[in-house]
Amino acid sequence: MPDIARIHAILKELYPDAVCSLDYGGDPWRLLIAARLSAQCTDERVNIVCVPLFEAFPDVYAMAEAEIPAVEEIIRPCGLFHTKAESCVAMSRQIVERHGGRVPDTMEDLLALPGVGRKIANLVLGDCYGKPGIVADTHCIRLNGRFGFYDTSLNDPAKVERILAEIVPGPEQAAYCHRMVLFGREYCMARRPRCAECPLGHERLCTYGREHGED
Repeated sequence: MPDIARIHAILKELYPDAVCSLDYGGDPWRLLIAARLSAQCTDERVNIVCVPLFEAFPDVYAMAEAEIPAVEEIIRPCGLFHTKAESCVAMSRQIVERHGGRVPDTMEDLLALPGVGRKIANLVLGDCYGKPGIVADTHCIRLNGRFGFYDTSLNDPAKVERILAEIVPGPEQAAYCHRMVLFGREYCMARRPRCAECPLGHERLCTYGREHGED
């Protein structure tokens, strides 16, 4: 089994202040909305679109009363705008009607919200409520497979989440996943990873480069 403690220690040195790349100002509802918009869209574009979106609908109550076409018009650049607009309005209404306007802080209640899956739920739990949560996105899945925690052919977010939840300490899970994103963008890209420059490879904490002739 790879040394998860040493891997994360190096990642902490590289990215000491790793936080979510979505701009949400500490508001759980805004993070929910931004995360929903990020499906098949870059975080950079979502952050741009969320500026006029939150100007038009500044809180959960405003979005709960929104007309879907008005939301669609703003979020169109994010793609899948009809489905995303429906989710944003529906989840906001449910938060108002069932939770008094407060984003719930349990996995069960978050998954009951329209458009929310485990990835978004774990993001909110970890970043907003300080609870354990593995965000098994594409970076997380790819990198931890390359580190050797499971076979690189594994592409099942639920299985990856279960595996990592067993080995990454709960208080560190949110930050660990954010560091995966940063490391995946800087070093461990999908197509052309920079294995020769990888600090994990230098300490033999990742064998991917050697096995694929990258060093």
